[in-house]
Amino acid sequence: MWGMIYVLPWLVGFVLFFFVPLLASLRYSLSTIQANAEGIAIQFTGVTNYIQALTVNTSFNRALIESVTDVLVNVPLIVIFSLFLAVILNQKFRGRAVARSIFFLPVILASGVIMTLESTSLIDAVNQSSTGGSSLGTFELENLMLDAGVSEWVVTYLSSAVDRIYQIVSQSGVQILIFLAGIQTISPQLYEASKMEGATGYEAFWKITFPMVSPLIFVNAIYTIIDSFANNAMTKLIRDTGFVKFDFGLSSAMAWVYFLAIAIILVIVSIIFSKRVFYQD
Repeated sequence: MWGMIYVLPWLVGFVLFFFVPLLASLRYSLSTIQANAEGIAIQFTGVTNYIQALTVNTSFNRALIESVTDVLVNVPLIVIFSLFLAVILNQKFRGRAVARSIFFLPVILASGVIMTLESTSLIDAVNQSSTGGSSLGTFELENLMLDAGVSEWVVTYLSSAVDRIYQIVSQSGVQILIFLAGIQTISPQLYEASKMEGATGYEAFWKITFPMVSPLIFVNAIYTIIDSFANNAMTKLIRDTGFVKFDFGLSSAMAWVYFLAIAIILVIVSIIFSKRVFYQD
């Protein structure tokens, strides 16, 4: 009952403001839409828009694959980075409050107007210059790991993480806060008992911290996937198709295919995580 009460405001807002446009977009995706003097003329055409999006449009498949690939690469990096920083920020040290504020600052910088300014500002120039300047260091790091016997695909994955460090940090603010709140709810008696038993900090992390925050790893993974899909090349293509080319039928079809791809990924991630999440009674 309390769960239903908790989601009731969202449910009311969904039904009143989102459900009708959702059905309208499904109708548009199966139709051809033309504007005339009498208004909007909608003619049912079946799955023609879906066929055009998947087989005719040259940009859709490429943008979809790029979006899915970026999510598969970024989500593990963002979740691991957020958990690592949350553990560090939970320690007692001078200036801890300032450090927490600094790592939450990217969430504010990612807001609408500031995000637009950021894309054409000095920050973007710094990103480009830092990417070019760090290429030599990344190359040396790759050679070092390869000489140490690390697998080539692992080296490629880690080097790509170094190249996109700004993107990872800018998308980790909310996840850090969620992890930090979860770590602070873990009973200190568990850590005290582990110290009395001679457990190291490493063992305490894997045997206490990690299992206790595993539900939050699940939550952050879902949140990061949705957040990563919300603003990328795919969403820009859908907006441009609808509001620049005014092809609302094709745009709606693209949106529904994109929605189904996101839903499939979320279902797969939910199945994988649900079998490994630890819930304390």
